Amino acid sequence: MDSVLSSDHVFVPATVTRTVKILVGGHFGAGKTTLVGSVSEIKPLRTEETITQASSGIDDLRGLPGKTKTTVAFDFGRRTLTPLLALCLFGTPGQTRFTPFVEHLFRGALGALILVDTRRLEDADQVLAMFEEAGLPFAVAVNEFEGAPHYPLHEIRRALDLEDDVVLTTCDARDEVSSIHALIALVNYLHRFRRLEHLL
Repeated sequence: MDSVLSSDHVFVPATVTRTVKILVGGHFGAGKTTLVGSVSEIKPLRTEETITQASSGIDDLRGLPGKTKTTVAFDFGRRTLTPLLALCLFGTPGQTRFTPFVEHLFRGALGALILVDTRRLEDADQVLAMFEEAGLPFAVAVNEFEGAPHYPLHEIRRALDLEDDVVLTTCDARDEVSSIHALIALVNYLHRFRRLEHLL
């Protein structure tokens, strides 16, 4: 009889000695669900619901052509980043009405990757303020949507009023490699921020 601990049932590779909770935050429609799905090595848990007329006047769909679903709780995925380290990724909902729930997700999180969309850059302000107020270290990744305006990173840093030490990078949330590079930038930042010699 197979043991419940047989290789078919191992949740993470046997070499992994540390799992870290990472939030993937951002404003409504910034690409959080897409990024978690792109990088997760397991089938991601999604809590998406169809956008209905009930959200009319509440959820701003301006600049989001084709968006028909929204996260109402969180997305969950996992990525083994090194032989020793696995990231547990929690994608947060982007609407302000879910802020109390997002604040619960802060518990136990080591840091966050915050996605922004240059088509709606001003929408990032409230999200960034929430993470800053919580004292959770974060990196910012500009999700490069097709057809979205492109700006030099120093201009985006100024527009978002980011401190010089906050990591600012770019990614395509649809692309696994690009998204992993954004997560690695965050983990490297957390390694310096927390001085966790054994994180990597």
